[in-house]
Formats: sequence, structure tokens, C-alpha cells
Amino acid sequence: MPEVKVLIEGYAKKTRKGWTASSTCTLIRDGKAIIIVDPGINRKMLMSRLRKAKIKPERVDYVLLTHYHPDHALNAALFPKAKLIDHSSVYDGDKGVDHNGTVPGTGIRIIPTPGHTRGHCSASVKTDKGTVVLSGDVFWFWDNENQSLDLERPDEFAGDIENLRASRRKLLQIADYIIPGHGGMMKVR
Repeated sequence: MPEVKVLIEGYAKKTRKGWTASSTCTLIRDGKAIIIVDPGINRKMLMSRLRKAKIKPERVDYVLLTHYHPDHALNAALFPKAKLIDHSSVYDGDKGVDHNGTVPGTGIRIIPTPGHTRGHCSASVKTDKGTVVLSGDVFWFWDNENQSLDLERPDEFAGDIENLRASRRKLLQIADYIIPGHGGMMKVR
């Protein structure tokens, strides 16, 4: 069975002039494949957590981006041999192919979850503990905010709130655990 480990619990803090944020970064091991989901923007923290997990960047096979906001995607280039996966495709350098809804060679499902952004996706991983869904910013939380899986929770950065609510419903139907785009893992049922 695949293993899922949160490397960095993402943060999002309001400041006087804006915000400071980096996404939750998750490591998935499925067989021999090593997958990093949303490597974030905080390079120093990411490199420290990779060293602690004994993962060299060149050993990572795939980087999955739930969406292209910089606080989720900026560190993707730190993995020189990794193929990049987004909502529709797998990229190997400048070559792209459809992924047909899975991370190649694994049982990890890639689920279209538009709303926060048009091309947003989430990942579903069946583990010994149940189904873990890496939701990206379908669910995310400001620091010190009460984390709840409320379908009506506002998202001031969402491009389409109705699609976002539909994506939330979809994920809650399949998840035993949700790993949000910013915040800690939450049990669903």
C-alpha cells in the first residue's frame, strides 16, 4: 500500500500589507515511486524536510501540482529528474502526454477539482488507514483559523465559488482523510 507523509504543514498568515504563505507539501511512496505534491515556495524549509526524510531531490520521480499558484508550485524546479503532473498531463521536460487520471505506474488517482482555479486537481491515495485526499486549495486555512470541512467556507482567492463547492462535495464523498492546501490533515469520517 502507498504511504503518505506530510513533509510541511502549509501556512497562510495575513500581514499588514498582504500575506505570507507556503503550501502543505506531501511525500507519497507507492512501490518504488517517490512523489512530491505541491512543493511550495519556502525552499529552505523544503530542503530541510527532504534531508530529514532522507530524500534527495534527484531521486523524486514525480512532482504533482494541484494548481499553479506560486505558493504551491515555485519549488517544482528543485527536482531535476522528476516528471511534472498537473490536472491533465504528465510533462517530461518539454514533452507532455495525458495522464488518464492516474500517476503513471501507481494507483494514485488525479481528480479534477476546479473552483479555486480552473485547472485545479486533487490526488486520492488508498492507504492502510483509508483514503487520503490531498485537496490542494479546495480546502485551505489561514493560520489560527478553525479547520472545518464546511462546504460554504469562503475562499477569497477562488475563481468560481460554485465549482469550488461542487469540488468540495466530490472530495468529501471519497475521503477518509483530507490534507488541505494550507493546514493539518483532518479526519472526514
